[in-house]
Amino acid sequence: MALPALNPPKTLNKKLQSLNSPFFSFSKTASSPKITKFKKYPLITMSSQQQNPLPHVALTNNDHKEELMSAIKSSISNCLSETHLDLTVPQLKSKIRGKVRDIYDGGDYLVMVTTDRQSAFDRILASIPFKGQVLNETSLWWFNKTQHITPNAVVSVPDKNVTIARKCSVFPVEFVVRGYVTGSTDTSLWTVYNKGVRNYCGNNLPDGLVKNQKLTENMLTPTTKAADHDVPVTPDEIVQRGLMTQADYDEVSRRAMSLFEFGQRVALDHGLILVDTKYEFGKGPDGQIYLIDEVHTPDSSRYWIAHSYQERFQNGLEPENIDKEFLRLWFKSHCNPYEDEVLPDAPEELVSELAWRYIFLFETITNSRFEMPGTKEPVHDRISRNVSQALSSLQ
Repeated sequence: MALPALNPPKTLNKKLQSLNSPFFSFSKTASSPKITKFKKYPLITMSSQQQNPLPHVALTNNDHKEELMSAIKSSISNCLSETHLDLTVPQLKSKIRGKVRDIYDGGDYLVMVTTDRQSAFDRILASIPFKGQVLNETSLWWFNKTQHITPNAVVSVPDKNVTIARKCSVFPVEFVVRGYVTGSTDTSLWTVYNKGVRNYCGNNLPDGLVKNQKLTENMLTPTTKAADHDVPVTPDEIVQRGLMTQADYDEVSRRAMSLFEFGQRVALDHGLILVDTKYEFGKGPDGQIYLIDEVHTPDSSRYWIAHSYQERFQNGLEPENIDKEFLRLWFKSHCNPYEDEVLPDAPEELVSELAWRYIFLFETITNSRFEMPGTKEPVHDRISRNVSQALSSLQ
């Protein structure tokens, strides 16, 4: 499978400026406050090397990519695919294995370990080197940047792959926000639109839309869980089924749309288009609503390269993407990922490329250098040690 070259510009050019819309044009805000540090155990923050902005060429030059690719390929057999902290950290009581995160009960807190597992089509496709660290650190960056929109559940980040969060009663609804007609999964907007659906999750869609076209306004398409897959749902159904109260739904949907609009502006400032994403929220013991799970990561979001979007769209070409869509498409062309009991192994070339793209996204969004984890200590031992120390400090 041929992969498009990623060649972001050094500055935003006229094509990029032409993408501006009412959803991208609101004024810049002052720097938002950082996540409040827990009084006993502070958050891990970016090192001085990470905080120093990098020249854009440092994110895209061949030497940098070759250096990362070498580390990626040598780590394919050492991915963090499983964790067993319930056996190595005495303070942890139980484990829930999600698609990507292993979630442990730490008493008053949840310990969420982001693994390198890659999911799509409601199943695990592969393990991607450094993916867990990329997702955790990307979320931390966005959590810090979005506190002016909504509080989040983060308490501390004691390890590159770990977030400790306050326990919340999670709303059983994922708030999916979309800016474009695209996607390849059964619940993607293009998939359902191409089948003739013109009212989706309570949103009316006009005839004549084409794949990858920008919507006239951002659209909220919530889903809820049924067994092992996502099910689209309307706002009225959410309230009627008792999944959320009307007041909670109204507040959370407002925050989701604000987060997405903010994310679009930040992404565009860095030469990217935030195409769509999902958010999850919960209510804490104090009755406050918190943003939980992850935010604007390449796992939960779709990103395109902005400067080439318009030309490629006009020529009927797929946008240059830096998310997992190309891996989804490979599996769809080689098997039935929803029904086949056994899936083919993802080619090493695609696994390495996806790892690079995830790191590329982190570096592009944060304008910082991704720090490779040390190799002297096995990653599971490192995580166990850091989590144990963190929980001891929180008592």
